[in-house]
Amino acid sequence: MRIGIISDTHDNIINFKKAIEWMKKEKIKTVIHCGDISSPMTLKEVSQDFKGKIHLVFGNMDDKRLFEQFLSKEKIKNAIFHGQTGEIEKDHKKIAFSHFPEVAKKLALSKKYDLVFYGHTHKPWEEKINHCRLVNPGNLAGIFYRATFAVYDTKNDILELKILDEIKN
Repeated sequence: MRIGIISDTHDNIINFKKAIEWMKKEKIKTVIHCGDISSPMTLKEVSQDFKGKIHLVFGNMDDKRLFEQFLSKEKIKNAIFHGQTGEIEKDHKKIAFSHFPEVAKKLALSKKYDLVFYGHTHKPWEEKINHCRLVNPGNLAGIFYRATFAVYDTKNDILELKILDEIKN
């Protein structure tokens, strides 16, 4: 199974939609968002075209109260909010995710996970802590660095960085 990992969208709906469209063509049905979507309307607009699950954590630019108010009125059926940290398991791979690098590093040091994803710095990054891969997929907004996201193949243990303006839709 392939999973899309994105972070730091910062309301860039055009880039968010382009990444999701590419993932749909690639038959990716699970997306992890590592925070800083910014507006619940951005999530609503993008998620309407995506039938898979979107797992999200809150970042420093996400107003949790605003999201909760919005979601109490508008239902986004395929969005799953995990709070500050999230955890999923796919093909016997334990995956955790958070927005902040310090939190992600603690999760990686716990030795409970195979992969931990995070955002916040906007810079694509990968390092290994014990047996855990600690990964930042970069940012979809294209702020400070080029717009990027990651794709992880759980069966083959392959992680790829995708540069948004180099993908074909």
